[in-house]
Amino acid sequence: QVQLVESGGGLVQAGGSLRLSCAASGRTFSVYAMGWFRQAPGKEREFVAAITWSGVKTYHADSVKGRFTISRDNAKNTVYLQMNSLKPEDTAVYYCAAEAAGPESRLTGASSEYDYWGQGTQVTVSS
Repeated sequence: QVQLVESGGGLVQAGGSLRLSCAASGRTFSVYAMGWFRQAPGKEREFVAAITWSGVKTYHADSVKGRFTISRDNAKNTVYLQMNSLKPEDTAVYYCAAEAAGPESRLTGASSEYDYWGQGTQVTVSS
């Protein structure tokens, strides 16, 4: 099992910045990649960004490319999502997820490929 705990959400004005953190614990050696997803009220869960556990590869959704950056700290087993130039449409609950390593592991934005999920952290961007 892998446990994920997000932090860093909050209320920010449009144009502002926030940094989300996701601390992983447990069987982290079995993780291939980490991802961030978000879900706004009345909408489906949406992929935001992903990074391999090694940190070598990253993948960002077009909607956040150039504004959000995913990164990780190997020593702390923590993944970050730096969010700049925030817009009201970025308002959502942000979830951290982990994809278990396997023979067909790949860096992906498909939520069905992720095996472990955090509890989520609310991000609200006011206009």
